[in-house]
Amino acid sequence: MAYTRRNVSTLTPTERRRFVNALLELKRRGEYDEFVRTHIEYYTPDGEHGLRAAHMAPSFLPWHRKFLLELERALRRVDASVTVPYWDWTRDRTARSVPWTADLLGGNGRASDRQVMTGPFAYGAGHWPVSVNVTDGRFLTRDLGRARSPIQLPTAAELEGALSDPVYDAAPWNSTVGKGFRNKLEGWGAGRGSVSWRNHNRVHRWVGGLMVGGASVNDPVFWLHHAFVDLQWTRWRQRHPGARYLPAEPPGAGDAQHDRVVARYERMPPWDVTPQELEDLSDVYRYE
Repeated sequence: MAYTRRNVSTLTPTERRRFVNALLELKRRGEYDEFVRTHIEYYTPDGEHGLRAAHMAPSFLPWHRKFLLELERALRRVDASVTVPYWDWTRDRTARSVPWTADLLGGNGRASDRQVMTGPFAYGAGHWPVSVNVTDGRFLTRDLGRARSPIQLPTAAELEGALSDPVYDAAPWNSTVGKGFRNKLEGWGAGRGSVSWRNHNRVHRWVGGLMVGGASVNDPVFWLHHAFVDLQWTRWRQRHPGARYLPAEPPGAGDAQHDRVVARYERMPPWDVTPQELEDLSDVYRYE
């Protein structure tokens, strides 16, 4: 029977505690840091050579769906009652709302160094040292809303701009494509700075701190954010019956994207799974 992922704002105090405790146990065991390492390894931007599986490519959504599912399976091995909740950033939009509470993810970072000082993932609590990072920082950092150059979380209308596009993705299958659901949701836009950050990308920037860059998994909000992003793929498929993951076939040898993107039936690293096999997981989980 499929289990349910719920809006984090609806969790009971007991459900919040069990979710947090399961995360802390994965961290204690050393399993959590393996997820951080995987994301850093596959955070390959357009400007680098080689296959792009996780970002700036059509497989952004199936890659993170599988990644999220693997984390959830690890949590459920600790506590079978736990599922990954989602954070609806179109509704819970301030640094004082869920999930930034002391019994969940803790709050904003302090002004001096952006170190998170509250909640179970604060460095001072002793349970969440940052062991795998792209810098030598040892503690969780956040800059909710970007104090020096404020930005707002994406709105429901901005999210609708992605959901309303009936095409999954389009050539050149990277961060520059101006049409297609995938990049409108992933959020690579034209221009520089905040105007170019849309939907998924802007949420990472709004949280700030460790959520910016390949080591973003160090902040547990990564999973709540990506559960909501995953929900959008489910909603998009419901709205556009028959619409499929693209490209269906890999770009040819003369194409600049040859061997750089994952086609519908190709195996997606680091797992032996195809995007097609991940398009519908309604037999595994559903959203409430």
